[in-house]
Amino acid sequence: MKKYNDILLQSPLFSGVNESDLTGMLRCLGAKVKKYAKNQSVFLEGEPATSIGILLSGGVQVIKEDYYGNRSIVVQIEPGQIFGEAFACAQIKTLPISVVAVCDSEVLLVDCKRIITACGNSCEFHNKLIHNLLRVVAMNNLLLNRKLELISKRTTKEKLLAYLLSEAKRHGSNSFTIPYNRQELADYLGVERSAMSAELGKLRNEGMIEFQKSRFTII
Repeated sequence: MKKYNDILLQSPLFSGVNESDLTGMLRCLGAKVKKYAKNQSVFLEGEPATSIGILLSGGVQVIKEDYYGNRSIVVQIEPGQIFGEAFACAQIKTLPISVVAVCDSEVLLVDCKRIITACGNSCEFHNKLIHNLLRVVAMNNLLLNRKLELISKRTTKEKLLAYLLSEAKRHGSNSFTIPYNRQELADYLGVERSAMSAELGKLRNEGMIEFQKSRFTII
């Protein structure tokens, strides 16, 4: 488990935790590392919502499918980030989303109850973890609000521009790489891939953007 210390200490859940205390904390929490192959489900819609996941390596996507199987990408998770926390903390019976590995990945799984409930050993770190977890939930709610702002735009062009400009701002540069391929970007924005590709071509012809695969430049 120690080989994951660097990435775990960068995770917002363990903010302010000393490395010397981390091993004992993980043991007390009953944390387990699991490996997932590309396209394998980490969490599956309909399963009990009990665990919090921390991505150690690779990449996973939180997705939602409608009745007809149309997929929408809620968010892309990067190493060190947390997922599933809102559903586990809300103690809902089953997950309304799925989490799928987009490449070979490693995930640390923690039972949410072990975080928010003091153990018999009277460990001092539970208050810190509860504080950190509350902050994570709040920050992720802000990210979901950002997603709602994007998909509330009326046209595919407006959604694309809003997303690309927000990514430029997030990276602090007019050139940046997004975490999605074309189909994934369409799924994230809730638009048809063909219509989105056509709009990307128009934006490039109008001299507003340049792009090569997932690399974009705002002109």
